[in-house]
Amino acid sequence: EVQLVESGGGLVQAGGSLRLSCAASGFTSDNYAIGWFRQVPGKEREGVSCISSGDGTTHYADSVKGRFTISRDNAKNTVYLQMNSLKPEDTAVYYCAADRIRVRIVAGYLAPDYEYWGQGTQVTVSS
Repeated sequence: EVQLVESGGGLVQAGGSLRLSCAASGFTSDNYAIGWFRQVPGKEREGVSCISSGDGTTHYADSVKGRFTISRDNAKNTVYLQMNSLKPEDTAVYYCAADRIRVRIVAGYLAPDYEYWGQGTQVTVSS
């Protein structure tokens, strides 16, 4: 059974930084993608970034390029999202998600229809 556990959310002032972690377990294949998504009440879930487990290819939404960095530690089965220069509009519940690479190639790396999801962690950026 695939399990994803996020941590690292919290309250930060605009311009500050946070690092989110996603601990993954239960994969039977090494060829998967882990993505970060965010959602605010009343809005659709938005793809933020993702990374592939194989070659480490990364993808970012335009709204976070240059500010957020996704990385992985395969030995720890953990993916990180370093968020710098945070803005109030980054406030959301952040989720990590996982899916097979071969599915994401067709469906899109930042499309919010991954198969496996964590429980989410709140990020609040005050102005």
